[in-house]
Amino acid sequence: MSFDTRNGTRGARQPGRSRLEQWGNRRMVDSIRRKGTRRGDKLVLVTIGKKTGEERMTPVRCFSGEGDTRYIVASASGAARNPSWYYNLAAHPDRVRIEFAGQRIDVSPEQLHGAERDAVWRRISAQASGFARYERVTDREIPVIRLTPRVRGDGVFAPVDGDLT
Repeated sequence: MSFDTRNGTRGARQPGRSRLEQWGNRRMVDSIRRKGTRRGDKLVLVTIGKKTGEERMTPVRCFSGEGDTRYIVASASGAARNPSWYYNLAAHPDRVRIEFAGQRIDVSPEQLHGAERDAVWRRISAQASGFARYERVTDREIPVIRLTPRVRGDGVFAPVDGDLT
């Protein structure tokens, strides 16, 4: 599992920098954690900060995979730099979870490469055309991450206990 996508040299403005965007993201995180979304296409990615060691929550679009597997895209709206959460995943891959609609699930992240990444990327960009636009704006390859629920020793998914309110 290697998180090795380099930053690019051109792209859109990095999202989430203004106070208004940060406020909106906090509200979206609270809503997704409590009740999810109608289409079930968003989740809250919970990582540990690479530099700070603090818990970070980021709302992200997700795409379903085989079984309970989900895919997320480190697009940063086509910015030249990868989003901060991408580096947090790389620094602490064993401490990642997702939250949505009152559920907390520990997951193992894996960046896809080569033909596997290309196949999933085609499916994602066909489903959500905005991602194809992001790819045209930047010169970096946009990382695709598979999130697989971690299982306990008895083969049952390991949800995280705790209240999401």
